Amino acid sequence: MADATTKKKGAKTDVLKQYGVSPELALDMMRDMLLYRRFEEKAEEGYAIGKIGGFCHLHIGQEGACVGSIKPLRPDDYVMSAYREHTQAIAKGVTPNAVMAELYGKADGASGGKGGSMHIFDAEVRFMGGHGIVGGQVPLATGIAWKIKYRKEDSVVIVYMGDAAVNQGGFHEALNMAAIWDLPAIYVVENNEYGMGTAFSRVSKTDMTTKALPYGIPCSTVDGQDVLATYAHFRGLAEEVRGGGGPRFVNLQTYRFRGHSMSDPVSGTYRPTKEVEQKKAEHDPIVTLREQLFAAGHLDQDGLEVMDQEARKIAQDAADFAENSPPPDASQLYAHVWAEINANGRLFFDGRGEH
Repeated sequence: MADATTKKKGAKTDVLKQYGVSPELALDMMRDMLLYRRFEEKAEEGYAIGKIGGFCHLHIGQEGACVGSIKPLRPDDYVMSAYREHTQAIAKGVTPNAVMAELYGKADGASGGKGGSMHIFDAEVRFMGGHGIVGGQVPLATGIAWKIKYRKEDSVVIVYMGDAAVNQGGFHEALNMAAIWDLPAIYVVENNEYGMGTAFSRVSKTDMTTKALPYGIPCSTVDGQDVLATYAHFRGLAEEVRGGGGPRFVNLQTYRFRGHSMSDPVSGTYRPTKEVEQKKAEHDPIVTLREQLFAAGHLDQDGLEVMDQEARKIAQDAADFAENSPPPDASQLYAHVWAEINANGRLFFDGRGEH
């Protein structure tokens, strides 16, 4: 907030300079967050009318955490996540069409329509999947980090998890290994204060920031509702880890504006309605960046509305694409279920010659 002197002079407050973010990049972040919000709302609509089945966990409210943490990455970096991963997949390069088609269970989906909401995957852009087992992705991402180091590559891997994952044994085994081997991994807890319907404080005697301390892994905390602060934070972390600094643990503070999943009411019985409404009013990442850009003179209401219309169109186009995509062919039922080595020692999936 500008002080009284600044206001008298009529100068504009430009917080972008504080974080070393150009106006062009900040506007790009706004476009991304608007797209993710409209995409998830379209997914919410698709689920409500029966186009999307199974489980569906929306990322509404956590757009700043997504954009700010993935934007600093390079194309050769890896991202792995849990099951609230639709927008993270898009941020890493999976097309909105492919993500929505996967939600619809269609053949043109990122996982061929066989993964659904929780299992979006695209190795080409190094988005290594959403994972339905709580904490199950953490050891897998550690394996990717070990591969990066073993092959002397210049990449890093970010793995996201929810609050409850830090109580899983695999989490602790993975961090211990990462610390011993100085692996290029960034472990990120999307700390939205609840594991499903249970407040984190009810299931952990110790604070989130202590979870990596036994392994000597540095922990940092950042406000995921402020996309600029999050971007600057992860930009620095990625540079440190890429430079051989070893693994990092991030307490990424955020908040989901919807329930745990589409089967859960917006607030449920475990979150006071007043709390949810207050978070929406005071900590919406899109509103925060909007006000920052307005104050600095880089965006006005007309420009924002144009961006929003573009985002709505992309989301609608993705839904139309998913609707018109065919279902998976029955011949694909057993594809990618197992792997075998052929006579030349090459690895193939399911014996059909598919890499």
